[in-house]
Amino acid sequence: MISKRAKKIKPSATLSLGAKIKELKKRGEDVVSLATGEPDFAIPESIKQAAAAAAKEGFTKYEPTAGIPELREAICGKFRRDNNLEYTPENILVSNGGKQSLYNLFQVLLDPGDEVIVPVPFWVSYAEMIGLAEGKAVYVKTESLKITAKDLKKALTPKTKILSLNSPSNPTGLVYTRQELEALAEICVKNNIIVLSDEVYEKMVYPAGEPGSGVYDVEHVSIASLGRKIKNLTFVVNSFSKNFGLPGWRIGYCAGPADAIKAATSLQDHSTSGVNSIAQRAALAALSESDDWFSDVVKEYGKRRDFMAQGLKAINGISFQMPQGAFYFFVDISKLLQKNPAIKDAVSFCEALLEKQRVAVVPGNDFGAADHVRLSFATNMEEIEKGMARLKEFVNEM
Repeated sequence: MISKRAKKIKPSATLSLGAKIKELKKRGEDVVSLATGEPDFAIPESIKQAAAAAAKEGFTKYEPTAGIPELREAICGKFRRDNNLEYTPENILVSNGGKQSLYNLFQVLLDPGDEVIVPVPFWVSYAEMIGLAEGKAVYVKTESLKITAKDLKKALTPKTKILSLNSPSNPTGLVYTRQELEALAEICVKNNIIVLSDEVYEKMVYPAGEPGSGVYDVEHVSIASLGRKIKNLTFVVNSFSKNFGLPGWRIGYCAGPADAIKAATSLQDHSTSGVNSIAQRAALAALSESDDWFSDVVKEYGKRRDFMAQGLKAINGISFQMPQGAFYFFVDISKLLQKNPAIKDAVSFCEALLEKQRVAVVPGNDFGAADHVRLSFATNMEEIEKGMARLKEFVNEM
């Protein structure tokens, strides 16, 4: 009964693990979850009030597929204010999370056999989305966990159509510099390569180095802001899930050339139609929040990042790059795998860690790196401290 296309789809590793963690906790197990990428901060009252007011006044009908006009206008204002990008509402599509925006775009941009350059490591759903659009993912392994202009040049073929870019990155937490993006943009413009720029963690950036190191803060730069030519080739995808702490409200958006946005809107017409009307009003309120609120959230996550970094440094046999954005550490466990042949890859490492110490982290296999694990610091300090102690004990016993 199942189509060949559907048989090729892998379940999401992160969502499957999240369900397993909830089941263990439901059974009363003392599980420390450093797995899920779900913000834990309380959202501002203004967002809750906007949603309540929308429900109370009966704002519960079908709305335009592309998004209510006032929200699309506000998103244009956000791009102007935060990213130095000029768009009009015809360039904007509001979707059921940033994930649907990405899915829509792969569907309307790819023909069978078109190649998408995917830097490794990558977010788990890119590969499945590209496959469902009958495209071909071309995985590019990188030394620094970020694709360079040299890497990109080597990967180009006559079938290359899209570069998939994610900054700040899930799973690495790394952020592309302006200079790195300029070098990539130059190649994409020269070769007429479309860029899908996933920027859902854009507000979550931290100091680049250790506290007190004197290293300057990193800056989020949208590749689309680097000139008219690259803007005309770029689709920017963003979301209210991470930056505003609204993952369950399922509301994201994308911006790009109007003809492709129109095609993506038509696709959404026949899949989900418009986004939840009440969530759209909440998103509108979110865009009015002051930068002070974001500053407080980022400071708290920065403290957790530094605390987790100290815990990881105390564990022999692992290494990592300090995350500059998002809320993840991508930890290299290759030395531990060599030390214990019974644990052959990140999946078996994570299974053993959950079984023996009741600590949940995400294996890097589905991110394209079977010798890495992803740890999230989107949880409280007590859980992070407990998780680091249990992880250290587990590694010491390997």
